[in-house]
Amino acid sequence: MFTPTVNKGVVTINLPDVALTSKETGRDFWELLDERLELCHKAHKQRIEKRLFGTKSDVSPVHWQFGAIARLKPGEVIDKYLTGGYSTTSLGYVGLYETVMALKGVPHTDPSVKDFALSIVKHMADKCNEWNEQDDYGYSVYGTPEESATFEFAKALQRRHGIIKGITDKDYVMNSYHVGIKEKIDAISKLEFEAPFQKYTTGGAVSYFECSRNIINNMKAFHKVIESGYKNIMYFEANTKPDYCYICKNFDHIDMARDPITNKRIWKCSCCGNTDPHQMDVSRRVCGYPGTVNYMNQGRMGDIGDRVEHI
Repeated sequence: MFTPTVNKGVVTINLPDVALTSKETGRDFWELLDERLELCHKAHKQRIEKRLFGTKSDVSPVHWQFGAIARLKPGEVIDKYLTGGYSTTSLGYVGLYETVMALKGVPHTDPSVKDFALSIVKHMADKCNEWNEQDDYGYSVYGTPEESATFEFAKALQRRHGIIKGITDKDYVMNSYHVGIKEKIDAISKLEFEAPFQKYTTGGAVSYFECSRNIINNMKAFHKVIESGYKNIMYFEANTKPDYCYICKNFDHIDMARDPITNKRIWKCSCCGNTDPHQMDVSRRVCGYPGTVNYMNQGRMGDIGDRVEHI
């Protein structure tokens, strides 16, 4: 069975902006959503048809001539790998939590609105299927890791709609379908809730549960969560906190603090007070996988700092 190895790029829709604009203008949410989705569709087509078609294999011989992706001849174009299931095109989305809060006044974990939340993601998946019938570019819904978008989208929401409690009053937007970062929920319940959304997010998605620092002393419970996740969800991970301070040689006790002058979020060793990002390693899950977060933007720092522990 052939598995696509090439992605033609991501265009991410800011779902909370659709919801808030709908409320403020009185326009139908679904009608406005379709307009914004079509903009994403046009952006993808612009990239593929104006930038990618006609690209020669010489642009990256390792990928296109020597087998990393294909074995084309020098000067041969890559066009045949842009259609026919050889590559994917990603429709990203963020902020389902804020979207449901804006439209329904409750988080999407509320049983009364879960079907509505699912219907939004299913609608985007159906759109991708429609586009594939038109273009054959391999569209699929993608749980965008956000990276810098979480901060940029949050600031855009504040500029357009002001500060709205529970929706735009933070420097980040919730990732894809994820449970609200501050919402108190146990690890098993979180994964069970998020599992149905992955059915529609076929272009990539990851769920996670946040572990306490002393999880090593509670491995029986940890194993129960892993077993439950194995049975109920396609892709998930456990977030741990493997930090290290190079000044005092301390493991696992670097916490988030505020700079006394700028009030910006910073990392601070709880043992020696070190705040130099060059003298520490702080590792957290940020973009679908664990990585060093010493220099993350303030939106991502807020995201990490607000996370509650699920086990």
